Amino acid sequence: MLKNHVEQEKPREEELLRRLEDARNHLFALQMQIKDRGLPVLVLMEGWGAAGKGSTIGKIIRNIDPRFFKVATMSAPTEEELRKPFLYRYFARLPEAGKFTFLDSGWMEEITGDVLRDKLDQKGYASRIESVKRFERQLTDNGYLVMKFFFHIEEKEQKKRLDGLLSNEDTSWRVSDSDRWQSKHYDKCMKVFDRYLNDTNVSTAPWYIVDAHSRKWAQLQVLEMLCQGIEVALQNKSLAVPLLQNTFPLEKMPRLEEIPLDKTMEEEEYQEELEKLQKRLGELHNRLYRKRVPLIIAYEGWDAAGKGGNIKRITGALDPRGFEVHPIASPEPHEKARHYLWRFWTRLPKTGHVAIFDRTWYGRVMVERIEGFCSTNDWQRAYNEINEFEKELVDWGAVVIKFWVHIDKDTQLERFNERQNTPEKRWKITDEDWRNREKWDAYEAAVNEMIQKTSTVYAPWHILESTDKKYARIKALKIVIRELEKVLGES
Repeated sequence: MLKNHVEQEKPREEELLRRLEDARNHLFALQMQIKDRGLPVLVLMEGWGAAGKGSTIGKIIRNIDPRFFKVATMSAPTEEELRKPFLYRYFARLPEAGKFTFLDSGWMEEITGDVLRDKLDQKGYASRIESVKRFERQLTDNGYLVMKFFFHIEEKEQKKRLDGLLSNEDTSWRVSDSDRWQSKHYDKCMKVFDRYLNDTNVSTAPWYIVDAHSRKWAQLQVLEMLCQGIEVALQNKSLAVPLLQNTFPLEKMPRLEEIPLDKTMEEEEYQEELEKLQKRLGELHNRLYRKRVPLIIAYEGWDAAGKGGNIKRITGALDPRGFEVHPIASPEPHEKARHYLWRFWTRLPKTGHVAIFDRTWYGRVMVERIEGFCSTNDWQRAYNEINEFEKELVDWGAVVIKFWVHIDKDTQLERFNERQNTPEKRWKITDEDWRNREKWDAYEAAVNEMIQKTSTVYAPWHILESTDKKYARIKALKIVIRELEKVLGES
């Protein structure tokens, strides 16, 4: 893209200043529409060192109400961020609906930098490119406007600017080691940058090459393209997004009505198995930490099926410093205003730690689907998005274990009545539980579709027959141990 880029003819100074003023006023007016229509705007500024990304951001944000934007300079990942998935720190900075986020460099700089420093081989590069394309597509599919700008200057211009900064002790600090290296290896960087731009230039999130030789001209290009992108996004906001075919291999799963629920376990056998399995899980947890393997356990199931007691038997075997349980309720306003996976990305464990989710991202295709909290297009699209999310986790190195805790309708009614009639358990039963029960058939259909479409070979569903809670707890422990032994090479 850089080699074949045809530069626009720069307007004369008088026209440039007039268009700049018009573009600033236009952006200010569009900001109110963005707020009213709930459009989140993510602006990625990439480019050569000394090309003027930072100064351009500074000029642009003067035309936006400061309550409605954030600017993040994405320097090298911190030690904490390196223990999370590659996309974690970018997902964490997504703007809320109706607001802007400007990133001064981002995932392009991180990936190309790793390639140039030989930290990323061809296979690793290809994997990162797929991650980025899925990430950007998910954002645009979920209503985000993603604007990507690359600030381009020629080799001589870059050297001139860096020499100018270095010649003054008050500005020399602005020249980083990366800028110096880039200037010395301009052609090598050009080749890597050009390949990346071509590999990630898609219609839903295209690259805009900014001629950055003149700062005012660069600012005008960004402002005009940003305004144009916002106008198109506002026009398209109500359009349905095409559904993608699942490309991930699936495991064949039984339907819920086909699962026998007569499994039981005697108390003596249960206590004996529980002690043995918890001891083994504790040993594996230590090795998990030592080998820096993250573990994610996702619990879904019928109300009163026994998720809480099941989780308690898992955590009873773990070092409390190495796990966290996330009870997932209705999204808070700041969560609802972002991509629906945002609140799960931001709760992921670091390497060597365990995250247990009591309710999960599958709410999109169950509660939100049944209760009408999202559009039909949203929940139908989510199956593929969830498979992509879990693939990112597995590619990162995580063990992902998903449990559906299963009971029949009669068992649920029996447990509801017990809770209702037992004072110390009454807090466990709510009006919402009774309302959900009335929609059992609709939920069962949704769960069957969910399990069939998201039981991938890398993150399959495990059904826990929980008419006898003791049996379900032991089965869950055995599955967790088996999966950890596989990844730790101890099976």
